[in-house]
Amino acid sequence: MKNEILSHLGRVAATFEIPANSLKLDYPENPEHGDFSSNLAMAHAKKLGMSPKELAEKIIAEFTKDIPASVESVSIAGPGFINFKIKNKVFAEEIISIVKSGAEYGWSTGESGKKIMVEYTDPNPFKIFHIGHLMANSIGESLSRLIQAEGVEVVRACYQGDVGLHVAKTIWAMRKEKGEERMKEITDASVTEKVKWLGEMYVYGSQFDADKELQKEIQSINKKIFEKSDPEINALYEKGRAWSLEYFDLIYKRLGTKFDKFFFESEVAGRGTKIVKEFLGKGVFSESEGAVVFKGEDHGLHTRVFITSHGLPTYEAKELALNTEKFELYPDLSQSIIVTANEINDYFQVLLKTLSLINPNVAEKTTHISHGILRFTSGKMSSRKGNVISAESLLSDIREMVQEKIINRGFAPEEAEEISDIIAIGAIKYTILRQAIGGDVIFDSAASVSFEGDSGPYLQYSTVRANSVLEKAAQQGIEEIKSKKQDEIILPEQVSLLEKLITRFPDILERSRKEYAPQHVANYLINLAGAFNSYYANNTIADKNEPLAPYRVALTRAFVTTMTNGLWVLGIKVPKKM
Repeated sequence: MKNEILSHLGRVAATFEIPANSLKLDYPENPEHGDFSSNLAMAHAKKLGMSPKELAEKIIAEFTKDIPASVESVSIAGPGFINFKIKNKVFAEEIISIVKSGAEYGWSTGESGKKIMVEYTDPNPFKIFHIGHLMANSIGESLSRLIQAEGVEVVRACYQGDVGLHVAKTIWAMRKEKGEERMKEITDASVTEKVKWLGEMYVYGSQFDADKELQKEIQSINKKIFEKSDPEINALYEKGRAWSLEYFDLIYKRLGTKFDKFFFESEVAGRGTKIVKEFLGKGVFSESEGAVVFKGEDHGLHTRVFITSHGLPTYEAKELALNTEKFELYPDLSQSIIVTANEINDYFQVLLKTLSLINPNVAEKTTHISHGILRFTSGKMSSRKGNVISAESLLSDIREMVQEKIINRGFAPEEAEEISDIIAIGAIKYTILRQAIGGDVIFDSAASVSFEGDSGPYLQYSTVRANSVLEKAAQQGIEEIKSKKQDEIILPEQVSLLEKLITRFPDILERSRKEYAPQHVANYLINLAGAFNSYYANNTIADKNEPLAPYRVALTRAFVTTMTNGLWVLGIKVPKKM
């Protein structure tokens, strides 16, 4: 429908010498004004020496000379908006087409042949997998799925900081705790307990940042880790690293993420040092007090250290190697997207500028997307201070709240556990994804688990309700229309907002992908769920004596498909029951 109108509008625009690339259709805020709206007249009236209404009238007159078959009427609204109303029959027929096309409604092949890497989550072994990582994972996974929905091959990547001062501080603390009984107790504990202990050791080791003598000892450990020169330290390092990675895998599986490639700081550190030293000789870097730095001020940025005075590569140096290696391992990448918190935006500006001087091709294909922080009433978290909120603790708290809501619904214990976990994850992910990526998210636990209103569980519940309607229709023997010809199906004379919203889904996905904005999908799904629940309240769907029952069941099927696919893009599952 949209493309048909744009095609005809392009022909009209050409008669006024208006460039085709300026054509755009929006959805009116008030559905009564029409199904599509254009500001074409308002945008070009002044240049053509007319008022917006005068130009709108001329455009409509030209447009209606050969009006598309799907368009019922064209009108002017406000100061000069041109509104297009689509025939009811066209929407109804589109619903039938969606049902017949199957479960892949909304997916596109428009960008097939491309390969894009999305790097996200990026937790550090030896530290807690906290709610910041949960936020990054939710955003990165949703962006990956949006890109995938347009036919792109997505390489999901995770870059994990398995070396650095945080590891040295943790291992220093582990050695202090290394009584034989204590180590045996930890070794025999669950992986969750092991990782919790590592987090405690990091907090303990971080308490002495002002102790210069102790810092020398930690710096020495850091160097030994990098060089792998101390057997005792190596053994502690390998244990802690393995525990962390095992735990992270459990979290990824629970969240529905399967990474294709893991990168580690320890694997790119050496190469990072070589790159910096090579380009030190080419004038990209400078020496300063025994360290190697990039003078960002020369480029309107700030100076950052790439090799420390101890001769060790910093995060910056390792990132140069990482981003170079990505395109060597996957030479057909058309883009590399990196998702991080926005508190390191300045760092990334320097990194990308440095990368542009070292490898312009890689820099040009690298996109940094930053997100805000997940906050509670106590403010920002810090794993160094020990008041970090782990992802697992948040998931457990929300799951308990969900369990209380479904306690009297007759679910078996294992079933209730599975359902509550799916709902809890959906509640958290929706809260993160419903607003623009760049802003902070204030998490309201009670609102997040509500089965009504603006929440993930509301979307899940609406879909479960629709699925139950389909089951009821099947039990009554109401025939599905997939095998029927178009002229054999009785269509309604009037359609509702539900039909109109369902047909917008591919457009919403396309916009979300282009803008890297999952919130458009989240907000759309809330409106869609509201439209279905309104339709459900005003129409008997599963009634075999109703001539329109097959169409209504088809509409419900189209809603379930759209809703399920939209929730998939957000990384949210639909439980079988609620």
